[in-house]
Amino acid sequence: MAELEDKYEDNVDGEFYVDDQCIDCDLCRETAPDNFTRNEDGGYSYVYKQPENDEERALCDEAMEGCPVEAIGNNGND
Repeated sequence: MAELEDKYEDNVDGEFYVDDQCIDCDLCRETAPDNFTRNEDGGYSYVYKQPENDEERALCDEAMEGCPVEAIGNNGND
């Protein structure tokens, strides 16, 4: 389970975030490319844009559910 206090600072403010458990597997970036991107220097994913519609939210939820290390959370500030 992702921990809000361990989220990467790269994440934009909002509901979804990635914490420091990310193993850079690329699943979230493939599932929701409009919302997740990669920090090339650190080798991890983060949320660069919060979902703006139901389709993007569903894809972010799918990425969160599929994350093999549960590094994606959805309890950030709205």
